[in-house]
Amino acid sequence: MILALDTGNTHTVLGLINQKNEVTNTFQMSTNVNMTAWEYAVSMKQIMELAGIECDSFDGAIISSVVPAATVILAKAVKLVTGHEPLIVGAGVKTGLNIKLDDPGEIAGDLVAAAVAAKEYYPLPCVIVDMGTATTVMVVDEGGNFLGGSILPGAGISLKALTSGTALLPGIDFVPPKKVIGSNTIDAMRGGLIYGHAGAVDGIVDRFREELGTIGSIVATGGVGRLIAPYCRNEMIIDNRLLLKGLGVIYNKTMQAQKGHRGR
Repeated sequence: MILALDTGNTHTVLGLINQKNEVTNTFQMSTNVNMTAWEYAVSMKQIMELAGIECDSFDGAIISSVVPAATVILAKAVKLVTGHEPLIVGAGVKTGLNIKLDDPGEIAGDLVAAAVAAKEYYPLPCVIVDMGTATTVMVVDEGGNFLGGSILPGAGISLKALTSGTALLPGIDFVPPKKVIGSNTIDAMRGGLIYGHAGAVDGIVDRFREELGTIGSIVATGGVGRLIAPYCRNEMIIDNRLLLKGLGVIYNKTMQAQKGHRGR
């Protein structure tokens, strides 16, 4: 079993992955750059103990992080908890993914992991809609190449901008309204939040289809993916564990490559 960490700007997701690359458990904790490695380690250990998981049962670990200030701290914490030096997704890690960006080095580890999983598990070309702090819509083409995509403000950021910039609009939760044409302020805001974001995603996906000619699958993931995807007009597969499965694939590919290198 390996421990996989997906570290985003708001939360870090811990995933337990078995030998079949199945995600058996997931846990979430806050991403906090002010925490020390020991504080993170205590949090992780307590989570594992509460779930009845032995910390010495891990064979390895891998981290994908979009928060550079937290990456080194989390790596130390993982080593304290599991006894293993974690693999960090970045340069030199074997992904099996051909990245066709102007600068392949600028792609974040989480996007690489999601693309690797899409290539492994879903019909190509695959459009991945990762709805987190930002919403990233990206493409893995028919040949398994990462082409790039589009980035727009996430639904949470949009809501925060709306409420902080207007005196009379209240904070709301992610609950869909009963109808699109809201008859009160709360429902009108909910309609704009849910259907507005769904419409924005649909618009990008439709333009991708025009450029690609065909789409084999569309996969929605990320913190609010399961909430927004059902209101998109394009049919989407909801896979909340897409990124973690990708981390499992990357870990296994890298370990196999290292074994092959040592065997020479």
